[in-house]
Amino acid sequence: MLEKNPFVSLAGRLRAGLEEIHRLSSMVGTAMLAALHLVLNQFTFAVSQFLEIGFTFLATASAAYLYGPWLAGLMGIVADTLGYFLRPNGTYFPGWTLNEFLLGFLYGCWLYKKPVTLWRTFAACLSAVLLINLCLTPLWLHLVYGNAFVITGLRLVKNLIKLPIDTLLLYTLLKALQARRKG
Repeated sequence: MLEKNPFVSLAGRLRAGLEEIHRLSSMVGTAMLAALHLVLNQFTFAVSQFLEIGFTFLATASAAYLYGPWLAGLMGIVADTLGYFLRPNGTYFPGWTLNEFLLGFLYGCWLYKKPVTLWRTFAACLSAVLLINLCLTPLWLHLVYGNAFVITGLRLVKNLIKLPIDTLLLYTLLKALQARRKG
């Protein structure tokens, strides 16, 4: 069934996501996913000084699907800050923390209280790629390191290759979570 007004639906889901902050079980679940995020961060591969491949997005998107955009965004802030101390990679810069908040929030807007579909999962991953990976990250790299916009071509190729892989990984994980919730 198609929603008549997707913005009303989003506003309702954002309010419901705020209520998750007051649930102890949601906070505990988010904390466990933040710990998983930190573990997955240890397996991030540096392709170059300006380009990494990792799978922490799976923990963030899981938190977004289960607990909403606000807790997933807050989890991103906590995980990024703790992750810097556990595995520092360059200087600390608040732009990366903003990216992590926005990633969780963005995934929450697409996935929270919605049925898992391949299209929705692709749209969530694509919006993260467009906003964070191809817009904000090059901007932060430019501000921190200087001429980082030079590698936009490499970044574009990496994201074109990784987008379908990330989509399928996330879709598989979310389908398992959805089945677990129903069962």
